Amino acid sequence: MIDQLDELYREVILDHFKNPHRKGELAGAQIKVDGANPLCGDELTFYLTMSNGTIGQARFTGKGCAISQAAASMFAEQIEGKTPAEVTRLIEAMKALMQGHEPDPSIDLGDLESLAGVRKFPVRVKCAALSWNVVEQGLRG
Repeated sequence: MIDQLDELYREVILDHFKNPHRKGELAGAQIKVDGANPLCGDELTFYLTMSNGTIGQARFTGKGCAISQAAASMFAEQIEGKTPAEVTRLIEAMKALMQGHEPDPSIDLGDLESLAGVRKFPVRVKCAALSWNVVEQGLRG
């Protein structure tokens, strides 16, 4: 059963890497923030529009490993329509997940849940975390 879940998660990650959601620049973005993981060369830029106190649209550009690019795709998709406070709770849930803790069940992780296996490879956690660290920085202003 565990092998089947690992395989499913790998498929979700590879799908987001090969067919990224929300990838591309976003004209009119009120927030544009860059980040990089110098250890492995991952680079991301997130573009966010804000509308009535929520993230209207989220897009990203960048290059890097499958984990960083898939995580960015999943994260951009997951944060649209959320308030900055809700995004902060999502980020906290993902950090907890990477540390081996069960996230708050009231938080919908969507495809981000597939990144749980990354915690088995501590070097790769920074790849997965790059997207939410960049967005967190952008929301702080």
